[in-house]
Amino acid sequence: MQLNTHLNINTSLCGKVIKLQENSAEVLLHTTQQMSADTQGLVHGGFIFGAADYAAMSAVNDPYVVLGASNSKFIAPVKVGDAVICKASIVNIKGKKAEVEVEAFVNEKLVFEGNFTTFVLPSHVLG
Repeated sequence: MQLNTHLNINTSLCGKVIKLQENSAEVLLHTTQQMSADTQGLVHGGFIFGAADYAAMSAVNDPYVVLGASNSKFIAPVKVGDAVICKASIVNIKGKKAEVEVEAFVNEKLVFEGNFTTFVLPSHVLG
């Protein structure tokens, strides 16, 4: 299956799609010092959210998919050097709206979970 969305994304900051199937995707994010929020190596949650969002968009896999809303929980800290795997699955589709659940893991330990409400627009959101 071919990725059809977010083709210009910076994979060093948002992760790389490692598995793509209809209605699901997995993104691998290798965390780096650039992502550190403090001197102890805590990764800023925005990078985990970004990878999870990218996984959700990839699961929908339409060039005109956008994020409408999300509900997220950060369950455990992520540190610089951790490899984070975000697993996204579409759980409901109603017209142009898709609900995507994403779970993120470090060494099989759940660190993040979120529900992403996405919309597929008829054309690009910027016109």
